[in-house]
Amino acid sequence: MTDHRYDLIVFGASSFVGKILCRYLSDIDEQPPLRWAIAGRSAEKLTALKAELGREDLPSLIADADDEVALRSLCEQSRVIVSTVGPYALYGSPLVKVCVETGTDYCDLTGEAQWIRRMLDEHEEAAKASGARIVHCCGFDSIPSDLGVLFTQQHALHRLGEYCEQINMRVFAAKGGFSGGTVASMMNLIDETKQDPTLRKKLANPYLLCHTDNATRQTNTNGPKYDEASGGWIAPFVMAAINTRVVQRSNDLLGHRYGKGFRYDEAMYTGKGVKGRFNAWSVYGGLAGVMLGSNIKPGRWLLERFLLPAPGDGPTPDQQKNGFFKLRFYGTTPAGNTIITQVSGDRDPGYGSTGKMLGQAAICLARDDLGPNAGGGFWTPASLLSDPLLARLEAHAGLEFSIQE
Repeated sequence: MTDHRYDLIVFGASSFVGKILCRYLSDIDEQPPLRWAIAGRSAEKLTALKAELGREDLPSLIADADDEVALRSLCEQSRVIVSTVGPYALYGSPLVKVCVETGTDYCDLTGEAQWIRRMLDEHEEAAKASGARIVHCCGFDSIPSDLGVLFTQQHALHRLGEYCEQINMRVFAAKGGFSGGTVASMMNLIDETKQDPTLRKKLANPYLLCHTDNATRQTNTNGPKYDEASGGWIAPFVMAAINTRVVQRSNDLLGHRYGKGFRYDEAMYTGKGVKGRFNAWSVYGGLAGVMLGSNIKPGRWLLERFLLPAPGDGPTPDQQKNGFFKLRFYGTTPAGNTIITQVSGDRDPGYGSTGKMLGQAAICLARDDLGPNAGGGFWTPASLLSDPLLARLEAHAGLEFSIQE
């Protein structure tokens, strides 16, 4: 194995999430000490970041997102590149290409399913040949969902004697905010669907990221409804569009361990009775309003001008610290037995918690023994990082995986 100078390099270190990630990496007590560096296109911003962290000794490297020569230099120096440069559909492709060509491991926090599909089509076979392990979606989308299903299935097999044929994830509680980067990714996806009318149909396919389509019909929460699994009202969950695709790809990569007919869906739990129903319609109305407004020029201008954060903006440190999330997984086996599990986090899901999840995913890639079959290719968190990452998240990232009796 090549003796790289660094365990990992954070590319896009001065971005909103990049700063959160770097602050986390500076504070953790990893043994032996982590060898890492920061990288980006602006020397001035990287210098300012080092001062902010109190880490003048931290190596910094200059590379632009479209400069393949500079990106190759990063790859030659590090075992893992962790990228926070989004929207990935606009800025992320060259780095994935170079990582694949150089056999360098890579992880990011994208939630852009259409871009992941393009990267699979262009580079999956080359990654298998070079040994590069590419792991997308290592933030709130989609680590809690992907590892939550893994945890639920492991305990279903142990307690009930078989895997669940259906799992329903419900967001029971979440407190946090959006950043400008997330908004930019959403707006870019809307623009892409306008330019390519066939993309909307592709994105509706629950097996978009799998090697082959599956005939099993998947449920999809498109509006407010009463939910038998949780016993309350539910509304659409904005991250379900990427999380469900990642979970199905994990099942695909694991040789359909959960069965070819495995069903999985996600929704927001809004409560019981009249109040729960009202809340469900309120959530649905808010999401529908944002989507409708984003699709017309005056509406988008108003949203970007007065409501949505600009690139580089996001939740304050206090908002991140005071945020949290709680997800529940309702599993049912072919025999009709049930299990309920929970994944919770101690920071706002999209940023404070995402920074810790992404950091531990990168360290897991760089340092942990992931088994004899962990070769090159495009993986998911559950299919490659699995138990080592789950243990890291509980020990170092404020996540808790539990069974609800």
